[in-house]
Amino acid sequence: MIPIRDSFQSKETPIVSWTLIVLNLAIFCWDRGWPPIGPPVRFADLGMRPNEIALVFFDDTRGNLAELGKIYTSMFLHGSLVHVLINMLYLQAFGPTIERTVGHWRFALYYLFWGIVAATAHIFVDPQSVYPMLGASGAIGGVLGTYFLLHPSSKIQFIILPLVFWTFRVQSVILLGIWFLWQVLFPQEGTANWAHAGGFMAGMLTVQAMGGRAEVLERLKSRMEANADSE
Repeated sequence: MIPIRDSFQSKETPIVSWTLIVLNLAIFCWDRGWPPIGPPVRFADLGMRPNEIALVFFDDTRGNLAELGKIYTSMFLHGSLVHVLINMLYLQAFGPTIERTVGHWRFALYYLFWGIVAATAHIFVDPQSVYPMLGASGAIGGVLGTYFLLHPSSKIQFIILPLVFWTFRVQSVILLGIWFLWQVLFPQEGTANWAHAGGFMAGMLTVQAMGGRAEVLERLKSRMEANADSE
């Protein structure tokens, strides 16, 4: 299921969400040259390898602190055009509403935090893996987990491949619940499913750390009323 948009409408521009989308697409194209197909040629060494990160913490003689920076760089690298496009579709469908709900700067910081937690979950599950972890999926998992708690009744418009000319609508709690269970119950070979699940749970915990759903939505309501009064 590929989400297209949610049911929220807002005049507020999701600056951070669109910046992340443009940045991910630009880096993908830069990594491969133009047209954006074929293997990576510029940033192939910036993917995070779990075994290298594990060495930093458990083997002082062999670990390299510079490897920790790849936790961040790997969030902006993708293995294929399909990979980056699907991730960006999820981000554009759910990111703007979460950015509007928590605020621009919080959303930017949370996005990076969710990516770190996602990477940590992947390392914990498979610390000996030598395969690089690439993609924004873990951080986007945090976006989805936050959305799952804050806007469970929102309607999500989506398509099912290959039926790209038909669109469907379902409540976000159903779509995101299926997404999460799929990561946990049906892990795919070569996919960092536990990074996705870890990011999702980090998003849910973030809502609780912010005071819970009611508190977050009340702050959003107050901010919207203040903006309306100032216009």
